Amino acid sequence: MLHAVRSRPLRTVFGMELRMTTTFPDISISTERLVLRPFEEADIPAHTEMMNDEMVVAWTPVPHPYTTADSEEWVRRIAPAQRTQGHGVALAVTEFLTQRLVGAIRLRHTNWRARATEVAYVTAPWARGEGYATESVLAVAQWLFRNQGFERLELRTAADNTAAQQVAQKIGCISEGVLRNAWIARTRPDDDPDGGWTDIRTDLIVWSLLPEDLEGNDGRPAGAGYSSYADWN
Repeated sequence: MLHAVRSRPLRTVFGMELRMTTTFPDISISTERLVLRPFEEADIPAHTEMMNDEMVVAWTPVPHPYTTADSEEWVRRIAPAQRTQGHGVALAVTEFLTQRLVGAIRLRHTNWRARATEVAYVTAPWARGEGYATESVLAVAQWLFRNQGFERLELRTAADNTAAQQVAQKIGCISEGVLRNAWIARTRPDDDPDGGWTDIRTDLIVWSLLPEDLEGNDGRPAGAGYSSYADWN
């Protein structure tokens, strides 16, 4: 179930209705188990811990170590500005029953003329294995297509980030190709006695989801997967 959103003015150009807005509404999205909502001050401790998790450090460009000051900057300034400046929207993913933070989801690089945007997501280490990433991305996709009139949702996953690829596959995304050597990930070399992180270049898989890909989807993840990185090599 999705929360109601504000109606948006329309104008007609050459017989086509165009949406005037270039920002997403300030909303919350509810699923059976989750509430996706704007970040709050109370999220700062859990958000700091989540962003220091090894999988998050490895596959995202977040600062490391991720400090409380970094989290405060995100919650108070950066995340709200994503929406107000028209770039996208950043939402905390929380459990409906416990209200604890279990992840984050972000729309970015939004093209308002093309009605297309890119989604990125992370899951807290204490909430992995529950299908929360799949559930939250699917909910955002349904909201985008059904309530916001968007025509394309894009995901980009690092070649070895199989967890992110599984999310894309489960919601019914189609893999469109590989951007070679297009991302910098981080790894811990086995021969490093200090256990520090080292930057490594990697490929990115481009995935897409269109409104017709969700036709007949009753809100549950798709059972069939699509092409993986191995299929492109």
